[in-house]
Amino acid sequence: MGKPLKISVIVCTYNREQYLFETLQHIAENDFPSSQYEIVLIDNNSTDHTSKECQHFAETFPEVSFRYFIEYSQGLSFARNRGMQEARGEFFVFLDDDAFVTPDYLSRLAHRLEEYPDATAFGGKITPLYESGQAPVWMSRWSYSWVSALNLGKEVRLFPPDSFPIGANMGFRRTCIFQYGYFNTELGRNKNNLLAGEEKDYFNRLKSKQEKIYYFPDIEVLHVIPEKRTTSDYIQKLAFGIGQSERIRTLNISKSAFIKRLFLESIKWGVSLLLYIGYGCCLTPQKGSKLLFFRFHVSRGLLKKINYPS
Repeated sequence: MGKPLKISVIVCTYNREQYLFETLQHIAENDFPSSQYEIVLIDNNSTDHTSKECQHFAETFPEVSFRYFIEYSQGLSFARNRGMQEARGEFFVFLDDDAFVTPDYLSRLAHRLEEYPDATAFGGKITPLYESGQAPVWMSRWSYSWVSALNLGKEVRLFPPDSFPIGANMGFRRTCIFQYGYFNTELGRNKNNLLAGEEKDYFNRLKSKQEKIYYFPDIEVLHVIPEKRTTSDYIQKLAFGIGQSERIRTLNISKSAFIKRLFLESIKWGVSLLLYIGYGCCLTPQKGSKLLFFRFHVSRGLLKKINYPS
């Protein structure tokens, strides 16, 4: 056996006091030695009782290495980058502030990283935990990712070329900082919008150098999905944010990359229309209609230039 693997669990939060303590509690109650991991909490200017929840957690679990920081630059990418700067572990794990790990999450992760020493990064299974008690009627395998859910099967595998880990349950080695830098702060959510793409951008950097990014099916979290995240208003904002993110990401590469992305969007429209017809034939038109609704707003975001306030 080599030296104990030191894991830094990075949790970035913004006004999620109702879930935060339980998120941290699930980590602390893992069957993994507290000496082999730390929790780094990045508070991104929360205006609720986040700091009190963190203090309550630290007092409840004094054996856990828990460090709390405030990141004043607004935005998830800024918060994640601050977490990477403060973390002391050999491997960084990113969890959402409303994602609950299983009791053996850290021990299984440590085992997988020993089993696959060529793993530069990983993504785990993310199962939606609907506060309403059931999935929306429009949910399908094609809309599963809208609630930040991920399930690539029961076997360990490399992520496919067109897929990448999701921020609610992902991680990579500390050495990535020196080779690939930090998250792009032009991308990622903040309080003013639902931009995305910072994860895709980062993992694309790893893939461009043929780094191994593994899917570990037994490294699982339950991700809380409030009812407001299944409304048409939210889905519209989410889709528009994805479109805007793709516009920013590809134009940062080159104009030809943006044109290529527009061509890909036309293909996605074709697939969405075929799915719409198929779901209609299967008497589940809500699923097909929501796919077209989503596609429309992604395209709108992709084509429209907007300057976001900081």
